[in-house]
Amino acid sequence: MRKFLIRSAVFLGGFGFIAGSVLFALAYFTVDIPDANAYVNSQSTIIQYSNGEEIGRVGTQNRQIVPLAKIPLNVRHAVLAAEDRGFYSNRAFSVTGILRAVVNNLRGGSLQGGSTITQQYAKTAFLTPSRTIQRKIKELVIAIKLENQLSKDQIFESYLNTIYFGRGSYGVMTASQQYFNRNVDQLTNSQAAVIASILRSPGLYDPAFKEGNLERVQARFEYVKEGMIEAGWLDKDAAAKMKFPTIAPRSTSGQLSGPKGHIIEAVTKELAKLGFSQDQLLVGGLVIKTTLDQRAQQSAVDAVNKFYPSNAPENLRIGLVAIRPGTGEIVALYGGRDYLQRQLSDATQSIALAGSTFKPFTIIAGLEQGIPLTSMWNGDSPQTFDDLGKPYIVSNYGDEGWGQVDLMYATKHSINTIFVPLGIKVGPAAVVDVARRAGIPESVAMIPTPSVVLGVASPRVIDVANAYATFAAQGIKSKPYLVSQVIGSNKGVLYEGKQETQEVFSKEVMADLTYALKGTITGGTGSAALALGRPAAGKTGTSQSNASAWFSAYTPQLAASVALFRDSASESLNGIGGLTSVTGGTFPARIWTAFMKGALKGEPVMDFPAPSNIGGLDPVVMTSGGKQKPKP
Repeated sequence: MRKFLIRSAVFLGGFGFIAGSVLFALAYFTVDIPDANAYVNSQSTIIQYSNGEEIGRVGTQNRQIVPLAKIPLNVRHAVLAAEDRGFYSNRAFSVTGILRAVVNNLRGGSLQGGSTITQQYAKTAFLTPSRTIQRKIKELVIAIKLENQLSKDQIFESYLNTIYFGRGSYGVMTASQQYFNRNVDQLTNSQAAVIASILRSPGLYDPAFKEGNLERVQARFEYVKEGMIEAGWLDKDAAAKMKFPTIAPRSTSGQLSGPKGHIIEAVTKELAKLGFSQDQLLVGGLVIKTTLDQRAQQSAVDAVNKFYPSNAPENLRIGLVAIRPGTGEIVALYGGRDYLQRQLSDATQSIALAGSTFKPFTIIAGLEQGIPLTSMWNGDSPQTFDDLGKPYIVSNYGDEGWGQVDLMYATKHSINTIFVPLGIKVGPAAVVDVARRAGIPESVAMIPTPSVVLGVASPRVIDVANAYATFAAQGIKSKPYLVSQVIGSNKGVLYEGKQETQEVFSKEVMADLTYALKGTITGGTGSAALALGRPAAGKTGTSQSNASAWFSAYTPQLAASVALFRDSASESLNGIGGLTSVTGGTFPARIWTAFMKGALKGEPVMDFPAPSNIGGLDPVVMTSGGKQKPKP
């Protein structure tokens, strides 16, 4: 009886092996490898930076395909250390991993186990998530076929572009954007190790997903580091310098999530104005090249994140726009932290009280009428002026009195009680005219009264940035634009961006204005920008009741404006970030400076033209037209 049982077991085992082999062979010849990335070649619209790197897509999943050569070694090595250290030397599948999975299944568990990168790619790209024997056989067949038909590099590239990293992101590019607000080629060693750590199970390792994940991902981060050291991909000195990085807050997922959603939306709106239909954008296979500089855009996001005030109210808004002088090219645009949470762009749509950012328009109007920077004015505070027969009381910031000082000094310290009488002398209508010529559009209401000088109008950040770009271009106003080229699915050029420029101020007037605005930075309210380490000119702006704070400034190569404000002009910035009063010289100037440092890195240091000294160098005492109000 025992011999019979042994023979039966051998027979059944042999039959099972033969049957299994036949089934596996049948599967091998009947299971084809589908085109996992067929959708990548669909007719979605690709939006690119000026250098051709991809920003995002319209009409497809949240996935960006990156050639392996453009995925840096630190990222590749981190993923290999985390998932399959012997990938380049092992076979398509792990025998021990399969045996472990089978044993687990026989014990009543789900069919799972250690997988090679090839198996993971086969499972992710070609199969359903079901855990059955049939699906596992298909996975093995596809893995073997992949190894026979593709190189290891091709498999690894496809894997890195298809694997799920959580937060709705597929592939290392969108994962880099979701977790660190940057493209994959900009990841540090530490950031790369975190991306690789999260890959195993985003639900367990994304710190923003649930409590306890931070400790888990920190432990796995150390595991990845050790793996890279053991494999010879990282030396111990470099590993010792790797600190666990700050991970971006969880945002909504999708192509429009995060700050880049505001860019994609702005581009699609501009394309609509150019005559491109929604259907063309969704299925036209277009490639849109923008004017945005990748490094500058990343610098904008980093600068806002670095200086975002702690414990800020939910409705704090920050907008940033940078424009290349003389061309109108928008080089960087930050419209908000997450487009899918708030679709209104704080760079191109929201409005905020302009405050003292409007004072340069008054300087220009004075220079055009021959009033020099050396003209002397009464800077006492407060003073009362006539506004169409009604008293208009004007005070300086902190009610500080400055006495008799020149216009140059008044600009450095943004003295209200000097700029209002200057505006009255040149005529408020002339100030409005200068603002319009500089680039403040007709959509921004400006009433020609004495208060227009102090920025009671509410422009968009892009409007002020464009006006300051006019100053930087020595009086050449340009129309801002984002789309530089549209290429059709047949590779033909459908549209070429056009620069629209006009000379609106003389070079002499601009030279003197810039000289005055340089003083704001070298010895005035914008001194935080001295840290840029290159010549710059600009103006702080703090509106009445501290409802908004601006810093708008420029170098010869780039002009940018930064504004902080809340949803309503009745809401104050007071107290935000621990500051009693948030002025333009605080967070806005710090963000502007950090942005410019990154945007201009490697660019030559350039200076501005020498002042023209309109009206001469001799001091000229001007009458203010105002009466000093007695202090109580």
